Amino acid sequence: MTFLGLTGFLTLTDLALKAEIESRDEGEFPWKLDKKGWIEVHKSHNEGLPFGFLKGYPEAVRMIPLMMASAVGGVLFWLLQKKGHRMEKLGFALTLAGALSNIYDRIFRRYVVDYFSINLGRLKKVIFNLGDVFILLGGGVLLLHEALESAAEWRKSRKKK
Repeated sequence: MTFLGLTGFLTLTDLALKAEIESRDEGEFPWKLDKKGWIEVHKSHNEGLPFGFLKGYPEAVRMIPLMMASAVGGVLFWLLQKKGHRMEKLGFALTLAGALSNIYDRIFRRYVVDYFSINLGRLKKVIFNLGDVFILLGGGVLLLHEALESAAEWRKSRKKK
């Protein structure tokens, strides 16, 4: 239940931030979140997938993430039936939280609200939201888990020789 609670909490946190951004006037943006100005808050609407991909195909933009989130949710619910697998459960819970927040936007707003940018090199042009960060972190946790599992298997096989 912990991982479902985490998923719900993170989804609602991102949706609350998006609602706050949406409630503000366009002229208030961008504003700096830190003293050095490395992180800025924007009000941006993305009608496509990441980086505006498939922007002209609204039905695909809604259905593709819905199918992917269904798969992620299915794996998470399957894992929740098993003991252990904490790292995998965390990775899928994070990914699902970000996906659900963005799917909500795509269904009810017809665009995803993006609001953060990092003023560093090529990242300056990328505006994202907390849901995107959750998806990235979830993928990172799953990648780390797989790397650790592979390293353990490799060590195990080396000991047998």
